[in-house]
Amino acid sequence: MLSLRFSKLGLECGTDEAGRGCLAGPVTAAAIILPDDFELPLLNDSKLLSEKIRENLKPMIMEKAISFAVSHVNHDKIDEINILNASILAMQKSIVKLNPTPEFIIVDGNKFKPLNNIPYSTIIKGDSKYMSIAAASVLAKTFRDEYMNLLHDEFPMYNWKQNKGYPTKEHREAIRKYGVCKYHRLTFRLLPD
Repeated sequence: MLSLRFSKLGLECGTDEAGRGCLAGPVTAAAIILPDDFELPLLNDSKLLSEKIRENLKPMIMEKAISFAVSHVNHDKIDEINILNASILAMQKSIVKLNPTPEFIIVDGNKFKPLNNIPYSTIIKGDSKYMSIAAASVLAKTFRDEYMNLLHDEFPMYNWKQNKGYPTKEHREAIRKYGVCKYHRLTFRLLPD
């Protein structure tokens, strides 16, 4: 059972990212503030949900949220500042878009950087413990998938509609065959040695 709050503060936001382990495309983060009466029975860590359930939950989460925001940090920036920093940047960009400003931030994982003096806690496996992080994980994943579907139309040979840029066998075969494109993360090991 997911908990609604970690802190005692009402305006607590949860944040999470998607696409960290991908070879192509952006890392996408979402941040969300949920109301006290928030309930969504199927909500869980987005990795444990089917694509269909995530797509069904997305509009419900958006409708019930006090505030939410989604941000992409693209492959160039990932190559420039590394994936960990890009993930944190995407989360921070989402948090600063929230209105009202959160009084407390809970972050999925174990790394974050201070933001505008707002207190925060990092929570390992937070997306399977807290509703706001789970909701953020669903939004980050669905918005990123949508983005990858658009990139797929430009470069269909990598089949990103299916693999979303993750290092599947098929994606790596396509890189071997066609080389890299402008959306690939060049600092990643795109092919095994």
